[in-house]
Amino acid sequence: MTFPYDRDRLNALVADVDARIADVERTAVEASKAGNHGRGLSEQDIAEIERHALGPNAPKEMQDMVKRIKEGELSWSDVLSGRALDDEGVQKAMAANLADLRQAHDALREGQDPDDVAAARGDGPNDDPEGGGTLMRDAW
Repeated sequence: MTFPYDRDRLNALVADVDARIADVERTAVEASKAGNHGRGLSEQDIAEIERHALGPNAPKEMQDMVKRIKEGELSWSDVLSGRALDDEGVQKAMAANLADLRQAHDALREGQDPDDVAAARGDGPNDDPEGGGTLMRDAW
């Protein structure tokens, strides 16, 4: 019984597959070196999140999470990157905001003005003498 390909043809096919695998590996290495160059959150963004999280309308769970961050038990980096999502306190803090966020999302989908929605939630530009609410507006 003979193999349907001759040895030279088989060697050429194997070399082609090897070259393609090497290209994929080289591309993967280059991609891993590139990393994530997203803007991420600035210190100012985090300060605004913290200010809202400590505000009078913030849920107790959110205030508790910020207290733990200030005490060094957690970091904003851990929370915002998702590394702290297994933490029960972080889960409670995030869940405490879901109902309000769902209402805001529904209002926006219905076509309501983003500034009106933010104002109704207490995130409007006139709710803070320093002109707060920019993080929410920037996200829209």
